[in-house]
Amino acid sequence: MVRLGTGIGWRPEIADAVERMQGIDWVEAVAENLCPGHLPDSLLRLRERGVTVIPHGVSLGLGDAERPDAGRLTALAERAEALGSPLVTEHIAFVRAGGPLTASARLEAGHLLPVPRTRDALDVLCENVRIAQEQLPVPLAVENIAALVAWPGEEMTEGQFLYELADRTGVRLLVDVANLHTNHVNRGEDPVEALSGLPLEALAYVHVAGGFERDGVWHDSHAHPVPRPVLDVLTELASRVSPPGVLLERDDNFPQPAELERELGVIREAVELGSALRGATVTTDADVLPAATRIPVPARTAAGAAEGAGTATACAEIAVAAGAATGAGAAIMTTTAYAKVAATAGAATACGDVAVADGAAAGVVARRPERTPPGEAIRQRLGLAQTALLSALVAGTPVPEGFDRVRLGVQARALAAKRADVVAKVAPELPQILGSGYRAAFVAYAAGHPMHAGYRQDALDFAAQLLGEGRPVEGRARRELRRWWLDRSGPAPRRSSRLGLGQVGRSLIRR
Repeated sequence: MVRLGTGIGWRPEIADAVERMQGIDWVEAVAENLCPGHLPDSLLRLRERGVTVIPHGVSLGLGDAERPDAGRLTALAERAEALGSPLVTEHIAFVRAGGPLTASARLEAGHLLPVPRTRDALDVLCENVRIAQEQLPVPLAVENIAALVAWPGEEMTEGQFLYELADRTGVRLLVDVANLHTNHVNRGEDPVEALSGLPLEALAYVHVAGGFERDGVWHDSHAHPVPRPVLDVLTELASRVSPPGVLLERDDNFPQPAELERELGVIREAVELGSALRGATVTTDADVLPAATRIPVPARTAAGAAEGAGTATACAEIAVAAGAATGAGAAIMTTTAYAKVAATAGAATACGDVAVADGAAAGVVARRPERTPPGEAIRQRLGLAQTALLSALVAGTPVPEGFDRVRLGVQARALAAKRADVVAKVAPELPQILGSGYRAAFVAYAAGHPMHAGYRQDALDFAAQLLGEGRPVEGRARRELRRWWLDRSGPAPRRSSRLGLGQVGRSLIRR
């Protein structure tokens, strides 16, 4: 486990401020915004000072029905190596759907969408995580996401889902406490209960961010100050485990450096309060074990008969051998005691996973039996479900049965607004050319044109659509937009510019 300390999300807009900040131990940078051969000078200077830099991926799509793209994995691995990072992080989310698996058009969400908490989806996610782990040069940690919508027919809580994911793959967790708060407001999920179910022994680090509430919906904006409820969740987490690292995320509407430093100070105070609360509790053997050898046994397992061979009596023996650590929800024991109880129970799996005090003997800890890797039929079923949901969000198709239509409408509008904002950053000339009419024009375009190849292509497709329509943009703005499009579209569109503008737009969209 790497001790990171206090960090902040590195963004070009605040790069200078981050370099001047005191007490910054590490930073996190969006992986897709970095080029391994041309790293920003600011990040290079931070690395020279000994500041750890961790690449944070946002487009791998570990929760997609399809297996992770080899090119994206290679790119993520290159960034980790270029930065000398101790680990890389991604999200438990799906970001695209369709394609050959479902014999439909491929769709891009441009956003992190929740995977259903079902056995099928978990099997697919576990295999995708293992594929990523095999290709990455450093350990992988995955982040829980915020969600506006819930899948119908879910079979597990978030804690159960993430516990089994970590148990079956050994992946570490990046716990975003702001996302736990978001899911509390939007989905009625108690963050304290969620923390109780998480395998905090697998914690890599923690995200903290701000947002806002509108009409009963919490929007995880990363553009507002961290609110008190999020800090309270952070304190609750820190009262249970010492976070290896805590990072402030801010992606937009950046305040003055002094305000960012004030927020970092408030975050440190929330962690310190949690540490004080943790120190006030009764100390057990669990507190003195190295975190790398601590594996939780859920209280519900230790309290009763466990799956497989063995009985509640065997679990009770483990609790006794552990020094009555079950109050903390985990059993800790020596290698000798573990072997004795395992023999008595007939199968070590009788009491779930058990931490071994001797780190060298950790390999003897029983793991959950592996499930068969998901077949193509399972991936196809998941793919069809994800495609139906994403199509409803970005292409206006009917809402799949069981989903909340109002929430899906809120999510669809949020996705369109986010596309408009990101395209404005990727291609800042577009809002300059179109002026105040940019956002309305883009949202209207987005309603009928799902993103299919990333934000840069989205910007080109948007411009081509406006030029093809001929009416929304006239005069000087039209000439500037056409020049911008030709400059960035390359030789083929320049040759096709001899065609009518409508044909030009259709030609680019087909490409």
